[in-house]
Amino acid sequence: MALKYIRNITSVWWQEMRLIFRDEGLILFLLILPLVYPALYSWIYDNEVVREVPVVVVDNSKSSASREFTRMYDASPNTKVLCYANSIDEAKDIIGRQEAYGILYFPEDYSLKINRMEQATVGVYCDMSMMLVYKNVFQTATAVSSEIGAQIQTKLLQNTTTRQDEVATQPIITEEVPIFNTTGGYGNFILPGVLILILQQTMLLAFGMIAGTNRERYGHFIHPKYGSYGVLRIMFGRCTAYAMLYAVMAAYVMLVIPKMFGFVSLVHGWDLFIFTAIYLAALLTFSMASMSIMKHREDVLMIVVFTSPMLLFVSGMSWPTSSMPVVWEVLGSFFPSTFGIRGFVAMNTTGARLTDIAPNLIALSIQTVVYLIISIELHTRDKKRIEAKAVQNA
Repeated sequence: MALKYIRNITSVWWQEMRLIFRDEGLILFLLILPLVYPALYSWIYDNEVVREVPVVVVDNSKSSASREFTRMYDASPNTKVLCYANSIDEAKDIIGRQEAYGILYFPEDYSLKINRMEQATVGVYCDMSMMLVYKNVFQTATAVSSEIGAQIQTKLLQNTTTRQDEVATQPIITEEVPIFNTTGGYGNFILPGVLILILQQTMLLAFGMIAGTNRERYGHFIHPKYGSYGVLRIMFGRCTAYAMLYAVMAAYVMLVIPKMFGFVSLVHGWDLFIFTAIYLAALLTFSMASMSIMKHREDVLMIVVFTSPMLLFVSGMSWPTSSMPVVWEVLGSFFPSTFGIRGFVAMNTTGARLTDIAPNLIALSIQTVVYLIISIELHTRDKKRIEAKAVQNA
């Protein structure tokens, strides 16, 4: 009996592998996409930080003080002065053409107020549609104004030592120390979550395309060749095929890609192995449970396209979960990627151990059990349809 089970499982495994390598769509989404897309995505963010953001200057002061501020602003690696404009409206037109992302405005009385030792104003207008460039435009202006303010204070003190000048202009020293994402790079920030999501979405694509194809041809998502096999044997054989492929893909995505592009990677070997095994188990059962809703081959494409941005958001990568409405937190808990992203980001970026991400591992384990039960029930129903159809045809 045990030998028969092994033969059945091996037969399902072999049929699945043949199906994968004979179907152009499955080759594209299951093999080529997981290999190419992470590398392409990482390459796009390879520069990590945004530099030399173009800014337009409107200088109504036309003084040495405004020119000094502009010179220091342009010297920053984060911004560059693209050109001068005669008015705010002209500068807005330049921003509207996406040639610049900010405006530095000096009123006519800028130099006059500084010379009178009064508080002067510099207007900073930022394009808020891109947060990365907004940060550079605004923070650079703040840093330059602080530096010039310190210089003015030093002149007012007179007859003081250098140390006294430092204490007077900067009584409290703040030191910025980046931890974990030491580069401050956008790639290090966003890529770990995207890579984990890619594994889920490509596996869902593969299972959905197989289910849709079988539904179109035979009226059920289980292939007729498996009709005489037990449900658990069908599921285990199918899982074995995809687990073998995705073990390689997971190693490529979690280890090779960060190494290729120099991203931060603080994972511990055995911790990553255990986490990957639990995450893949949740993905496999989730994908099998989703097979029953695929009526056509292209249905899964619409689902993946629709859910991908949403799943990245609910994972907490781009918006803190503490600020999310409860309904989105509940919705995100149905998808393995939510807990997979949170767990992997903690391991990869902060060096967290398994005990630190235990809640995510528990959630993935619960998902595995729940989706396994659902998958068994759905496969059992579909197998009964195959048997009923066979009896009817006989």
